[in-house]
Amino acid sequence: MNPFAVLSARRFGSLVALLLLALACAVPMASAAGAAEAVHVTIEGTIEGRDNRSYRELPFRVPDGVARITVEFDYDGREHKTTIDLGLIGPGEFLGRDGFRGWSGGNKRVFTVSAADATPSYPAGALPAGEWKVLLGIPNIRADQRARYVARIHFGSTDRPDALPAAIAAKPLRSGPGWYRGDLHMHSGHSDGSCASQGGSKVPCPLFLTAQTASRQALDFVAVTEHNTVSHLSALRELQPYFDRLLLMPGIEITTFQGHANVFGTYAPVDFRVGSAAVPDWDTVLRALEKRGVPVSINHPIRPSDERCMGCGWTPMPAADLSRVSMVEAVNGGDADTPGSGIAFWQRELNAGHRLTGIGGSDNHDASTEAEETFGASRIGRPTTVVHARELSMPAILEGLRAGNVFVDVRGSQDRALELSARHGRQQVAMGGELRLRPGDEAMLTLTVRNVPGGRVETTVDGVVVPLIGQPTVGAPEQRFDFAWRSDGARHWLRVDVRDAQGRLALMGNPVYFSP
Repeated sequence: MNPFAVLSARRFGSLVALLLLALACAVPMASAAGAAEAVHVTIEGTIEGRDNRSYRELPFRVPDGVARITVEFDYDGREHKTTIDLGLIGPGEFLGRDGFRGWSGGNKRVFTVSAADATPSYPAGALPAGEWKVLLGIPNIRADQRARYVARIHFGSTDRPDALPAAIAAKPLRSGPGWYRGDLHMHSGHSDGSCASQGGSKVPCPLFLTAQTASRQALDFVAVTEHNTVSHLSALRELQPYFDRLLLMPGIEITTFQGHANVFGTYAPVDFRVGSAAVPDWDTVLRALEKRGVPVSINHPIRPSDERCMGCGWTPMPAADLSRVSMVEAVNGGDADTPGSGIAFWQRELNAGHRLTGIGGSDNHDASTEAEETFGASRIGRPTTVVHARELSMPAILEGLRAGNVFVDVRGSQDRALELSARHGRQQVAMGGELRLRPGDEAMLTLTVRNVPGGRVETTVDGVVVPLIGQPTVGAPEQRFDFAWRSDGARHWLRVDVRDAQGRLALMGNPVYFSP
C-alpha cells in the first residue's frame, strides 16, 4: 500500500471555505520543483462549552520516508470568541526525544516541519515514523457554543525534499509579468558572512541585516546561498512575512575543492564531498540535483584554486557534464572588467553548445558594507540580475532564469535596463529564445537601452565583438536600436552589452540563438 495514501478521508463540504482562510496565513516561499498538492490525512471534529480550558490530541500516523509534515488547521465560531491554539507532538515521550515539537498558540493556522527548516514556533528536526499528534489548546469557548475544526496534514516525500504543499507556497509577492531585480549570491553569519557588532567587533552577521539591506536597495528578490549548509532556511521562513515586498529564496553554495556552484530553491542538504568515496565527482552532484529539479549555477569559474582562494575556480576532475547546469555567474561582485570575470568562461561554454543563462551575484559577506570592490565580493545588489518573470514568486523567478530573458545591471544602478528581441517572419523571441533560419535569412533585432547616458552598445556573435549597429552611442534616456544579422545556415548566438561613458561594462545581456 502506498504510504502516502490518504490515512483518513472523512470530510464535510461546509468546511472548505474555512480551509481557504488557512492559505492566507502561509509563508510565501515556493518550491523549485512545484507545489505538492496531496492531502494525506484529514481530521475533523467538534468542541463544546464543556471543553473550555482543556487540551485535545489529534493523532495521525507518519509512515516511513516522510521528509516534511505540514499542518493546515481551521475552525469556526470566532465570532463567539471561540479560540483554539495549536502545537505538535512527535512519537516520543512529551519531554523526551522525538516528543514535543513546538507550540504556536493562536498565531498560526499553517505550519511546516522538516529536518532542515520549520515554521517559527517549531524547531526543525528528524521526522521519525510513528504516531504523531496535533495538540489543541482551548483557552475559550462559551458554555452554550459548539465549534467545528478541521486539520489537513500533508506529507513530503524524501524523494522530493524540495517540493512544498500549496499551503506554504502562498500567493506571489507581486502579480503580473515584468522585470524583477535581484541578487543571487550572498552570505550571512550562517556561513562566513561577518560584520561589525554594536561595539565594533567583527562578528557573524545576522541574516536580518542581509534582508534589510537588500530591501533598502529596492531589490525584488535575493537568494541567500550559504556554504554547504541549510541552517538559514528557518531564518528565511521567519523573516519572509515581515519582508513582504522582498522575495527571500533559499539557496546553497556547494563549496568543493574542485569549484563552487549555487543551487536555488532547495530545502534539503546537498552532499558536497566531491572527491570522496561517496561523491567521486561533480557529475554525481549534478545528477542528484537534476533529479531533485533544482537549478545549478557555476560560481566565479575563473578564479584561483590555490591558497589565494581554495577551490574557488571551476576545476572538476573529470570534466562535468554542463548539460545539467542552468547558469553561469558571469559577473561576481565587481569583477566585470577584470581577468577574474566569468564572462570568457561563459562564452566558451556557449560556443560549445551549452545554453547557459549568464547571471551576476554580489557574493556579499558583509551586509553593512557600502564598498564597491573591483574584484570579488561586493555590496548587496552589485551586480543586480534582472529577470523577466510572470510574477514575483520563486517558481516564476527560477523559470525566468532558466528561460534566459535576463540581463545583468553590473553596477546595481536600480534603473538601467536592456531589452533585446529578434524576429524573422512570424518568429519572434526575446533573450534566451531561438530563431530557426535558412542560409541567407536575415534576422531583425531590436534593442532598447535605458538610463546609460553617453554609453556605447557592443554586439557579440559567438564570443567575438562584431559591429552590427552603425551608430552605437546611447544618446537618450531611453533609446531603441534596430539592426540586422544574416544567417549562413549554421548555429550561432548573439548578445548585446552596454558600456557606460567611462567605458566600463554597465549592462550585460544574454543571447538569442540562431539554428538551422
